[in-house]
Amino acid sequence: MDKIVNEDILQRSDADGIATLTLNRPAVRNALSTGLMAAMQTELDTIAADRSVRVVVIAANGPAFCAGHDLREVRGTPTREAYEALFAQCSKLMLSITRLPQPVIARVHATATAAGCQLLATCDLAVAADSARFATPGVNIGLFCSTPMVAVSRNLGRKQVMEMLLTGEMIDAETARAGGLINKAVPEAELDNTVAAYCKQIASKSALTLKIGKEAFYRQLDMPLEDAYTFASETMVTNMLARDAEEGIDAFLEKRPPKWQDDQTDG
Repeated sequence: MDKIVNEDILQRSDADGIATLTLNRPAVRNALSTGLMAAMQTELDTIAADRSVRVVVIAANGPAFCAGHDLREVRGTPTREAYEALFAQCSKLMLSITRLPQPVIARVHATATAAGCQLLATCDLAVAADSARFATPGVNIGLFCSTPMVAVSRNLGRKQVMEMLLTGEMIDAETARAGGLINKAVPEAELDNTVAAYCKQIASKSALTLKIGKEAFYRQLDMPLEDAYTFASETMVTNMLARDAEEGIDAFLEKRPPKWQDDQTDG
């Protein structure tokens, strides 16, 4: 059943198996306050256990996708303990996106900077308006974008990431697409349809298969090549023993649409 949850700083709407989380702090360019990150964490934790949700979209209202951390809030409590808690909270949020069983798509309608760039880079897929811009500009205010660097450097090439980090300059959507930070750059008028097409295609797959594959993808990235093949082979065996794999292969051979069961395995 479709539902809509509307809160002050984060809006959630669900329809047809797609959960959309919309950052809603437009006056401060959707800066990631501790409150906004806590709201996102709560929703992601809920979604992780919700079998009805097949894809998650992260979007935003206002003139920017996300401007990064809320600097006024950060400067309000200038202690080591507060800074440690802030970055631990942010890291947990980013890891939750990576570890979420469902694929996550960033819908980027405008500028994403610093931790906002980290957020979209953390998502599994990202679609941006061709007018969007991206930057890790912390160096301009004496604060190197070290945590955004983790996600961005796992998307873009080393030299391009270092250029962004060292200069703080913006890159445009086409540069971001060519480098791998986003999947597509489209006219803003086509943004919703492009995201919806991805959602529809992904939602039609076996949720169990996507969960297995997403987890395996991120785990193998940091493994040596031989270890990655061993791990991936074990994952394939687990996947092959799932009823959805049996159903998918049988449906292919019988030239009919598959009927997914999503979470049932035979061994």
